[in-house]
Amino acid sequence: MRILISNDDGIYSPGIVALAKVASRFGEVRIVAPDVEQSSMGHAITSSRPLRYKRIHLGEFEAYRVNGTPADCVALGTHLWQRIDLVLSGINLGLNLGNSCWHSGTLAAAKQAALLGIRGIALSTAMSDKQEPDFAALEPYVRKVLDLLLEEKAMSLVNVNLPQKPRGIRWTRQSVRQYDGEVVASKDPMGRPIYWFTITPLQGAEEGTDRWAIEHHWVSITPLRLDLTDEKDLAHALALHHTPPIGTETSGTSQKGKTSAHVTNKKARHRKS
Repeated sequence: MRILISNDDGIYSPGIVALAKVASRFGEVRIVAPDVEQSSMGHAITSSRPLRYKRIHLGEFEAYRVNGTPADCVALGTHLWQRIDLVLSGINLGLNLGNSCWHSGTLAAAKQAALLGIRGIALSTAMSDKQEPDFAALEPYVRKVLDLLLEEKAMSLVNVNLPQKPRGIRWTRQSVRQYDGEVVASKDPMGRPIYWFTITPLQGAEEGTDRWAIEHHWVSITPLRLDLTDEKDLAHALALHHTPPIGTETSGTSQKGKTSAHVTNKKARHRKS
């Protein structure tokens, strides 16, 4: 098995080597990651300039540092190293739960893999300002997660989050909560205005969600999909009998006739019901 590993923390993040060590038990590993931190870049693709890479070594692993985004790294890595079987992204220094899936660079690398028809798994872990994650303690859980997911071949995109001291593993769904966004104005040392965007959750985590699992010290495994279509709303919209068709007539007379016929038909349907 050929495994490509990327991240959004940058190629020198300790999390990427920790993930590579576990992944090497399952197959041949190559690391392709951003040369600098690209956190919260989402699924950005570089189109205004060329990409370059530099080959380096991270311990025992062959690695490539790229002047691009996480999605760039996966696209370039799969181009340079063909027949990739699996893309792993992480281990991110910080959780990617709920709404953060929309802007997570870690998850974007896994999504890019799924878009290319390759299985993508994003892994993140909790951290604090006082200390980095204990990757050695997390290693058995990362290995167990990969054991589980490699058996589930139908899952093409998965988001995994690990608390600092796991008590076990749970299958979860994405937590979608409303947030109170606030722009905080400040000034830099030169007196020029700067702004910070902050968010505060307005709702608690529901049981069974990724955020709930982490709050209760469970490893969270959330299967995701690329199709963002709201099937319920789409079915409702398609069932609306009064949805107007897109016509080609331009005259006011023909449009008026169509409107009158529509009203007549609607009244007829009402009498039948």
